[in-house]
Amino acid sequence: MPSGDRIWKAVVAGLCGSIAHSLLMYFKSRAGLLPSFQPYDSLQTTLSHVTGTAIHPVVPWLLSFLNGSTIVGLVFGHLYRWLPGSSGAIKGMTYGVLGWAIMGMVFFPMIGLGFFALQAGLGISPALFSLAMLLTYSVTLGMVYGALNS
Repeated sequence: MPSGDRIWKAVVAGLCGSIAHSLLMYFKSRAGLLPSFQPYDSLQTTLSHVTGTAIHPVVPWLLSFLNGSTIVGLVFGHLYRWLPGSSGAIKGMTYGVLGWAIMGMVFFPMIGLGFFALQAGLGISPALFSLAMLLTYSVTLGMVYGALNS
């Protein structure tokens, strides 16, 4: 597939994954699931400490949405042919589990939540929810990318 073709397909698939992720986060909020687990708030606090200024609450959400719609989608598009599985959904699931491991071992500790957010004091629930969150994004990403390539 030509590079330009792969790019727009990855961006479209990333956008769809980001929308699915946002809908899950909206559902989490409306249903009252894990109300004290607020990774966007933790990211906002960390960004405020790093910049030395107040960060608007919409900034962490926008960063996540734009990152998922562009960078993470483009990396997926680049890795697609090497990911195991015969369908976009399976490739997306693999990508999501890898992303979850990185999030749990790098991102959550960076924002003060500890490995797999265990320092949030909620047991394994944040880790399991973040897995569901990443799989919602990545399986949607994989299905859309796979459909655009068929």
